[in-house]
Amino acid sequence: MTKEITEMRIAVTGAASGIGSVIAGELSSLGAHVAICDKDAKRVQAFADDHENIYAMVANVSDEADVINFFNGVKEKLGGLDALINNAGISGPMTNLEQFDFADWQETISVNLNGAFLCSKEAIPMLRTAGGGSIINIGSTSSFFGTPLRSAYSATKWALIGLTKTWAMEYGHENIRVNAICPGSVNGPRIERVIKEEANERNVHPSVVKEAYLNQTSMQTFIDPEDIVGMVTYLLSPIAQKVSGQAIAIDGHTESLSQVRTAKEDS
Repeated sequence: MTKEITEMRIAVTGAASGIGSVIAGELSSLGAHVAICDKDAKRVQAFADDHENIYAMVANVSDEADVINFFNGVKEKLGGLDALINNAGISGPMTNLEQFDFADWQETISVNLNGAFLCSKEAIPMLRTAGGGSIINIGSTSSFFGTPLRSAYSATKWALIGLTKTWAMEYGHENIRVNAICPGSVNGPRIERVIKEEANERNVHPSVVKEAYLNQTSMQTFIDPEDIVGMVTYLLSPIAQKVSGQAIAIDGHTESLSQVRTAKEDS
C-alpha cells in the first residue's frame, strides 16, 4: 500500500528556487520529510534559512560523487527514501543546430538527462528497502513535440519519457512507480528569460514571442508552479498507487510548438 504523504521521505533535486522550491515547500507543509539539493550554494543557503525543517545540500546532479554524497545525506537525515522528484534541469542555449556549441550540448545533456539517471540509480535501492516508492521525472511540453532552436533541451525531455517508461517496466514488480510530469510554459523568471533569448535570436519584440507561446495552447495560458504541485501530490498519494509509466502533460493542451517558428514572419 502506498504511504500517505505525511509519512513519506522525499528528495527533490534542483529545488533551491523555482518549481522545485515550491514543490519541496508544499510537500513539507503537508507533513512530508523533505530533502533538497541544488548546485547554487547561495540559493541553497537562502532556502535552508527559510525552511529549517528541510534538509538542504549543495550538489550538482551531473556529478556522480555529489549525487552519491547527497543520497548518503538523505539516508542519514531522513532515515530512508520513499520518493524522488527529478526536477533539476537547465534550458540550454537558444540557437539552431549549426550554431550549437558542443560544450553547451554536453552540459544540457549532463544536467537534464545524466542527472536524472544518476539520482534514480542511487534512489532505487533506497526505495526497495522502503518496500516500494515513487520516482517523478519533470519533463516538458517539449517531451512530446519538436522544439525549434532547442535541440539539446528537446532531446533531454524526450529521453526522460523513454527512461520513465523503461524504469516503470524494470521496477514495477517491486512496487516502485515511475511517472513523468510534463509542464508547459511556467510563469516565472525562467520562461521570461527564454522568451527574451528567443526574441533576440529572431530579432522581434518579446511580446511577439510570448503571444506565440500562448497561442500554442488551446487554453492560451501559461501554468503556475502550484499546478505542478497538485499533480505531484496526486502521483505520490495512495489514490495513484496503480499509476506508473505515464507522461502527464499540464499545459493547457499544447496543440503545436511550430507557431513560435513563425513569430518573426508574423511580426
